[in-house]
Parts: sequence; C-alpha cells; structure tokens
Amino acid sequence: MIFRRVAVIGLGYIGLPTAAVFASRKIQVIGVDVNQKAVDTINEGKVHIVEPDLDIVVHAAVTQGYLKATIIPEAADVFIVAVPTPFKGDNHEPDLSYIEAASNAIAPVLAKGNLVILESTSPVGATEQMAVWLAEARPDLTFPQTHGEESDIRIAHCPERVLPGHVMRELIENDRVIGGMTAKCSNHAVNLYKTFVQGECVITNARTAEMAKLTENSFRDINIAFANELSMISDELDINVWELIKLANRHPRVNILQPGPGVGGHCIAVDPWFIVSKTPERAQLIRTAREVNNSKPEWVIDKVKLALADFLQANPNKTAKDVTIACYGLAFKPDIDDLRESPAMSIAQQLIALHTGPVLLVEPNIDSVPAKLTGQTLLNAQQAFTEADVHILLVDHKLFRSEKPAQGIVVDTKGIWL
Repeated sequence: MIFRRVAVIGLGYIGLPTAAVFASRKIQVIGVDVNQKAVDTINEGKVHIVEPDLDIVVHAAVTQGYLKATIIPEAADVFIVAVPTPFKGDNHEPDLSYIEAASNAIAPVLAKGNLVILESTSPVGATEQMAVWLAEARPDLTFPQTHGEESDIRIAHCPERVLPGHVMRELIENDRVIGGMTAKCSNHAVNLYKTFVQGECVITNARTAEMAKLTENSFRDINIAFANELSMISDELDINVWELIKLANRHPRVNILQPGPGVGGHCIAVDPWFIVSKTPERAQLIRTAREVNNSKPEWVIDKVKLALADFLQANPNKTAKDVTIACYGLAFKPDIDDLRESPAMSIAQQLIALHTGPVLLVEPNIDSVPAKLTGQTLLNAQQAFTEADVHILLVDHKLFRSEKPAQGIVVDTKGIWL
C-alpha cells in the first residue's frame, strides 16, 4: 500500500517528531493540534518544544512543503493519534477523553481504506474503545470489531518507545511493536512504519501492544523505586548511597539505577497506574513502586527543612525569612524542557508555599516561568550560586555537572555535587 498523506493528531513531544520524520521521507503530512500557537509556530518552520535536531527537520519539512499544521483534520490515508492520556482526579483513573475527542475530530474525514493508529500510551482496551467511538460516528463504514479482515477501516496500536533528548534518532532506530486489531491491520501499519523505521517491526495484537508499553515503563519504575528506597535507607544508616550503588554494581549481574527526587514524565510516572487500574488486586508490586517514587519528593522536602535548620543554627542572627533557597532544575529529566509530572516542579512548588524567604528557580532549558510557578523569577546558575544560602540540586543537567556553588548548604538529590 502506498501512503501519500499522513495526518498526525497531536503535535506534542511525540506527535511533532513523528510528523517531521514522515515528512522527511517526502510524504505529505498534516499535523493537527488544538493549540493555535503551536500550529502557527510550526507553520513558520519553527518548533514549540525542545528536542535535539527536531527544529532542523521541521524547518526543512515546512520549507519544502511536506508538513503543514492545522486545527481541523483533513482527509488522509493514515491517521496517527498521539494525544495525552492523563488521569481523572486523584484516583489515577485513566482519562481517555483526549482520544475520544481525537476520534470524533477525524471521523468526518475518514474514508474506506484508511488506517487509524493509536500511538498514545493507553490502558489495555483503549484501541478497541477508539474503534467503537469511530464506528458510532461513522455507521456508513465498517470496522474491525464487527467485520474483521473485511472492514473498511484498519485500526492498530503502535506505542512510541523513545527517550526524550534522543527522540529523532530513536524513532528511526528502535524496534516498533505493532498491534493490529486484525492481521491486515497489523500489516498495513508495518508497511507505514517501514517508510522510516530501521529497527524491526514486531507484530502482535492491540491489547498486547498496549500492555507491552505499560510493562516496559512499569519495569523501569520498579527499578527506580528500588534505587530511591535504597537512598532513603542509606541516609538513615549514614551510608553514601552513590558509593554503595557503585560498589554493588561491580557484581556482574547487578545493575542498580541512580536515585533521584522522584519519577517524572508522562510515561514512567503514569503508565504503571494504567495496569493498576485494570487489575488492582494483582498489581501489588507495581502499585508499591509507584507509592515509593511518589513519596520521594516529600522526603526531599524534609531534607531541605533539615538543611534550613542547620543554616539557621550556624547563623543565629538570621530567621527563615532571611534565608534564600535555590532550586536547580525543573524538568523531569536532564537537558530537556519537559515539565510533565516532574518531581522537581512539585518540590519547587512546595518550597515556595512553605518557605517564608526567597526561592530562586534555575532551569536552563526554558525561557519563561511555568504557569504553576507564576510570580517567581528564573535566574541563571551563576546568579543563584551567589545569592542562595541553601542549594537544592534536583535535575542533573549538563550545565550543573560542570559548575557548582562555592558556598552555602547543598542538598544534592542526584549525587553530582557531593
């Protein structure tokens, strides 16, 4: 099958790179997003997110006429849905409203022979639910859940498996899991991704493809939880956790990850709950790992309170109002601008609410203060090194690895200033 036109619904951290890579293969790409500012930025050949090499590829694709962005979906051969899947409320119940909205948006322009792929990380059964929503909106077309291999529309799930900061390379090089609702659905999806994927396209069914992505991130979450729990135990026992892990990792079959202030990002901090939501009685280890990682920011706050007390004890002429705290890093991982589910953001918010003195923010990968921290000011590292009394290292950005404060008390959650 020849794919002449691809529509990508959602132009965020996955959708835009995916659209750009397809466009770089001389395929006409329609990028769809509800954010008018993002649409306008892309149509100017620019990007609204930080990802190495993305700006170059987008500029070339727009300039050459292979990529355009819009608010309203247009007819295409393929529709790739890459929208958020957040939670409803505080109970970690998956919110599929963005997928439903995307389904309703593309339904009017669907045509016989189209392929619809859900790339959004989703709870098991979401692809089938998307197919139901599309069928309800287009009763004139047939879908795999009722007509199997003979359906008018092909539907598959193909989760992204890329690392922020390396997305443009990993989209091409990584293997892809392809989960079609039928064998023909899978084969159509493989043919599409093979236009740029150099890795292997491995075929399974939609439910297994959904669960594969959740399993990958839950496995990583559990391993990070072990490191984070170990760091809290080591602190209580007066042991340097960084040295401990380095020594333990000398064992040929041990590879403990590095602890931090928690776990962030839209995947690892979210996906395990999708498994818990479907099988709450069975997913005990997965739930416990999430709870350990979710508790780490509070532990960091407690360490900051102790550091503040130590500073005031050493400076009895000062009160808490006179003490300046600096937070280094707001992103959920090094050298990117992505703040989603960031434990560093959570810690900064709590410190601003709790501390009566100034709280300085240092995040070299963003240009303006996030909405959740409105009223605060971004500083560069050198200013914070000079002005702050207590320094909280939250993200191990490359910049912070080459510089560190010469004075004040340090709370280092990443082990690079020790």
